[in-house]
Amino acid sequence: MREGADRLLVPDARAVAYAAAHSLRPLALVEQLSEETERAFGERAVMLTGVFEAALLTVLVHATRARHVLEIGTFTGRSALAVAAALPEGGRLTTCEVDEEAAALARRTFHASPYRDRIELWVGPALETLATLDGPFDVVFVDADKPAYQAYYEAVVPKLAPHGVIAVDNTLWAGTVADPSDQSETAAVLRAFNDRVAADPRTQCVLLPVGDGVTLIWLAPAKS
Repeated sequence: MREGADRLLVPDARAVAYAAAHSLRPLALVEQLSEETERAFGERAVMLTGVFEAALLTVLVHATRARHVLEIGTFTGRSALAVAAALPEGGRLTTCEVDEEAAALARRTFHASPYRDRIELWVGPALETLATLDGPFDVVFVDADKPAYQAYYEAVVPKLAPHGVIAVDNTLWAGTVADPSDQSETAAVLRAFNDRVAADPRTQCVLLPVGDGVTLIWLAPAKS
């Protein structure tokens, strides 16, 4: 293998902890939110956006100079805070959550944060909310019910800004998408979603082995 060639690297727990310690640190408010989510939701707290995905969102908002961000799947608001912290003055995050209990905790946290005026939380089915939003969106983050991923994708591609980026979480699903023998429902729908995006001539993408897999998607250059 040549020097620097791509290779599969599965880091051990020490490497992951080291990487987290040398990455963008979450706000104190985010750490408090994580603790509250664990107390309120127990095992469901695993739905919180991971430290690496949250840091990636912050970088995307900063690098694209995003002013209008859309999030599908707020849960209790960890990723929303990562986005809002990177928005410029006058920037706006529109975030969608179907679970009223999770949205209530997110709403309280947003209100207590210095970014309360940057975040608009919509509660209800995301596809219904999307039908009322015009865009364009500079960054879109999708981390919601996996069977609806293709529907979310089709809904947001026409509303993406010319240099916008869509980030879709959990697209590796613990590696099961790469195992054809795994026919569990979630693995199957994510495999179909990944195939759809990779084949779509309207867009280009890269699936990053970050966390549980994050796919970045942007509009393909117009053909001359």
